[in-house]
Amino acid sequence: MATLLEVRDLKTHFFTLDGVVKAVDGVSYELNEGETLGLVGESGCGKSVSALSIMGLIPWPPGRVVDGSITFNGENLRGYDVNEMRNIRGKEISLIFQDAQAALNPTQTVGVQLEEVILAHEDITPRGANLMAQDILKDLGLPDPRRTMGQYPFSLSGGMCQRVMLAIGLVLSPKLLIADEATSSLDVTLQAEILERLKYLCRELHSSILLITHDMGIVAHMANHVGVMYAGAMVETAEVIPLFQGPRHPYTWSLLQSVPRMDEVRRRLRPLQGTPPDMVNLPEQCPFLPRCPKSL
Repeated sequence: MATLLEVRDLKTHFFTLDGVVKAVDGVSYELNEGETLGLVGESGCGKSVSALSIMGLIPWPPGRVVDGSITFNGENLRGYDVNEMRNIRGKEISLIFQDAQAALNPTQTVGVQLEEVILAHEDITPRGANLMAQDILKDLGLPDPRRTMGQYPFSLSGGMCQRVMLAIGLVLSPKLLIADEATSSLDVTLQAEILERLKYLCRELHSSILLITHDMGIVAHMANHVGVMYAGAMVETAEVIPLFQGPRHPYTWSLLQSVPRMDEVRRRLRPLQGTPPDMVNLPEQCPFLPRCPKSL
């Protein structure tokens, strides 16, 4: 199976007054066509920064990709200029942001923002773009797409805004979809429907998904491979079943111990002790050492 995305030794740093924050420090992973890679880890470990690095959306100042390669479909994206990246964003690679209400433009209606993506990449009339936008909103569970398209983001609920963001990401059937906590604002029923649509995109269109989430249940249901990040580094990568059956890194083991299991209903959950390390002053040894259950 062909490799669609290959990230090698990616380093994204933020240069602040307090020092250099190594948000992503030497991360490597790859994603094949038609597969899903789950990227997990607690908040602040570098998952979202990794996604923004792929999209070329790291704000400077203070952030910058300082080293590494990002190869998409055989091309190194680090060599692309602003216009070349704009041509593939939304069409070839889509990013679904975690906070949909903050990501959507509050001064434009939902319909304008959704149609903008279609018109920017497709040779289609405004009427055709409007119909495409209504169809995708209907597919994602919005009961009155025409009315929704005339509303502003601040007049919609968090779940509805999240579905609009999903529509913007899915409407052009991209080769790579980066979903950053894409179902965090949805109820359980709709979450299942959205996940099934993502699986359909992967299966029928041979698209790939980089799934960023805290929910290990979603990872078990969706992913083919899993990457576990901690303090800006990739501490473990594995296929999904071997990772759940026999995690090798103590941090991965600790994450799984904090998740309830149906086959062990009487097992006590073990919360991860301590706090994440100071990203400006990372220790020379393993950053997880002060919290590691094997070192206590």
